[in-house]
Amino acid sequence: MKSMKNMAGALVAVALLSVALFADTGTAARYDNQVQNAVAQKLTSKKQFRDVKASVEDGIVTLTGTVDLYQRKLDAAKLARKIGHVQGVRNLVTVAGPDVPDAQLEQKLATKLTYVRVGYDNTFDYFALGVKDGVVTVEGQDRTGVGREEALAEIANMPGVKDVVENISVAPASMFDDGIRVRAMQAIYRDPVLSKYAMDPAHPIRIIVANGHVTLYGAVDSAMDKNVAGIRAGQVFGAFSVDNKLVVDKS
Repeated sequence: MKSMKNMAGALVAVALLSVALFADTGTAARYDNQVQNAVAQKLTSKKQFRDVKASVEDGIVTLTGTVDLYQRKLDAAKLARKIGHVQGVRNLVTVAGPDVPDAQLEQKLATKLTYVRVGYDNTFDYFALGVKDGVVTVEGQDRTGVGREEALAEIANMPGVKDVVENISVAPASMFDDGIRVRAMQAIYRDPVLSKYAMDPAHPIRIIVANGHVTLYGAVDSAMDKNVAGIRAGQVFGAFSVDNKLVVDKS
């Protein structure tokens, strides 16, 4: 008898859940025409979205069509999300801007990212790029998150970028790591062999610290410079380990 009651209770719960889900779907669907008209009106009011179309089902907006910059694809989705009763956005817009050879696009982006946060704290940021068929993959670490946003903005506004795969981590707030960063920078740049790398703020030895572990990135003039940088970083108080990923510039 008890098991029958439990089974009956479970069936009632499932039924109530089904009714609730149906009600939610029905509520979202009720506004589909209103949402579609609002999104269409917003899109047609901006010439950069003249080739973007929207359809709506159960509150989900699907965007299709073309734009000339990847940033405008992002902007179209952002515009749609601001409309009332929108439950989500499926962004199927294609970037149909100019086709730029991958190597050329990667070089242009690398130059742009070199100057992200110059004059602030770019010594403590690192970004690595790859481009395949116009799809940009960017990874690295940023100390504050500001450099990450600037880097992604530079990529999104570059003609030729079709899509972006982003894996940039933001370092957790840590006074311990901040202390290591400053001490490592002082140890490296005060060395007479390495002080020249402080002269060009766009090409520093980049010092990445995560939970006491130091990684060095960037390009140096010689194997000796690379070795000295690794030694100096290894002497920093509080550093648990050093991964020396500096590369020797062959140019």
